[in-house]
Amino acid sequence: MARRQRRAMAQINVVPYIDVMLVLLVIFMVAAPMMQPGVVNLPSVGKADRSLDAKPLRVEIARDETLKLADGSSTEGFANADALVIAVKARTLSQVRPVVIAADREVRYDAVVKVMDVLKKNGVERVGLAVQPKS
Repeated sequence: MARRQRRAMAQINVVPYIDVMLVLLVIFMVAAPMMQPGVVNLPSVGKADRSLDAKPLRVEIARDETLKLADGSSTEGFANADALVIAVKARTLSQVRPVVIAADREVRYDAVVKVMDVLKKNGVERVGLAVQPKS
């Protein structure tokens, strides 16, 4: 008697893949409501505080990242942020004055944040960013 050879079945068993997909679907359906999207509330120019008791100090950051401190009509340049902090603290001893950072559009964001961070770490309470209203 001749033996008949068995052929291998060339089919893929799909049931385990469907089971895995259903489990993943249930996991994502349960986890999706728990995730909170990050909300960023950007300030608008229309809501700016216009009634200031004291004239704010203005820190100007030029394109080449040089620092200047403008107080009314006088302007003074500084080599680094530490010297700027000393001058700001000297001018805010008598009263709490807000500090406004005005940076050129071409200045890196990192440079602006570093100046803001140095001011905050050294006790300057009110630090903000200067904006130009749309015309």
